[in-house]
Amino acid sequence: MQPFALNYARPAAELAVATPYVYDSGLQLNVLVDGRIAACDHALLREVGTTTSTAGSKTHFDD
Repeated sequence: MQPFALNYARPAAELAVATPYVYDSGLQLNVLVDGRIAACDHALLREVGTTTSTAGSKTHFDD
């Protein structure tokens, strides 16, 4: 017998999104392509809402 929820569950769609920053393991921060720290760019933070990297857990936003 198949659980009821599996009749309606759909896999999450993968979005093709390019982030304007990369993780710098030396600084342990996200940096922009011009070398500035991403968290200091207020326009970027307003646009994307966060600079969470995938270096930590993908299920917690406070890593």
